[in-house]
Amino acid sequence: MESSDPKPVAAPKSRRVPEPSRKKSTAVTIRDVAEHSGFSSATVSIVLNNAPLARYIPDITKGRIQRAASQLGYRPNLFARSLRGRRSHTVGVMVFDMTDPYCTLVLRGIENTLYQSSFLPILTDVHNERSRFERYLEMLLDRRIEGLVVLANWLFVDINVLADLEKNNIPTSIVGRELNNDSISSVIVDNNLGARAAFEHLYSLGHRKIAFIRGPRALSDTEPRWRGVRAAARERNLKLDPRLVVDLPESGDPFSSFEVGYKLTEELLHRRHPFTALMAFDDMTAFGAIRALAKAGVRVPEECSVVGFDDVAPAAIYSPALTTVRQPMEIMGTAAATIVLEAINANASGSESAGKKTVRTIHRRIVPELIVRESTCSVK
Repeated sequence: MESSDPKPVAAPKSRRVPEPSRKKSTAVTIRDVAEHSGFSSATVSIVLNNAPLARYIPDITKGRIQRAASQLGYRPNLFARSLRGRRSHTVGVMVFDMTDPYCTLVLRGIENTLYQSSFLPILTDVHNERSRFERYLEMLLDRRIEGLVVLANWLFVDINVLADLEKNNIPTSIVGRELNNDSISSVIVDNNLGARAAFEHLYSLGHRKIAFIRGPRALSDTEPRWRGVRAAARERNLKLDPRLVVDLPESGDPFSSFEVGYKLTEELLHRRHPFTALMAFDDMTAFGAIRALAKAGVRVPEECSVVGFDDVAPAAIYSPALTTVRQPMEIMGTAAATIVLEAINANASGSESAGKKTVRTIHRRIVPELIVRESTCSVK
């Protein structure tokens, strides 16, 4: 007996339609390049990774493979390669305060040097906090950085956690501070020479009554700069008046030296011991001093010349344009990064040949340059 139920109709087989977008979004592999070029994956891998066997492959074959890779947009997986070769090609860059105008050009020198050597910088700003410094350092080490560059500021002290770098054979260079450490390199400006140049400039203009705003006593730059001033004064039989010397306090804010420079200059004026020139610890302090002098009706440079130190970007466009001692900051960044890269390469070649890593410590002292602008003139 026939059933009255309708006979079920088989559903049509679904056909999988390729998604063009999926192909576009998928990273091109060595296998894709092999199919496109007509060579084996092994040959393509040797050519694209520039392996030692690549020298036995004809140039015409290399050219076809490289053209195919270019046409497909092939990009090597550097992360996977670094895992295989135990190389990350990254360098940590630690800054104590990104807002400090001192940092900008130093960072430019570091970045340019790392870029030219195909190393990727990992930049961290520790906000002048020791706990943040320690945590960032731990994170950088976890990411297997091959080197480290630290931009020290005036609050930088010997931090014991830097011992981890020595233990991990991480080449390290510090810009702006020389530590009492046999495993950490440094790049600093010759503060003594810079201060002497500033003092001699004022002396040559006929200034004998010179006021000084020194740096914080705990800062390593302060002592050599003051030593340079005293030596230059002694050579010219000029006695420095202690009533015309004041000190910047310690502060975590790089811009606070403007306000402090303003207040300390007001204090010098209130002491009523005349001076015809003022030598500031840094440019921000000099800017504050010029503002205080202008408020008091003292014309710069006609009645009081002012000299700074650093040559930060605003110095050339300040009113009046500031005479200052230029720290070659981009050169210092370049030098620090170069020291680290050379140590990384030495470690890499040493581990390949003898299975042993060695970190050579280098301490470079860069000569500063006096930049004469509108804030200084001869004694009237």
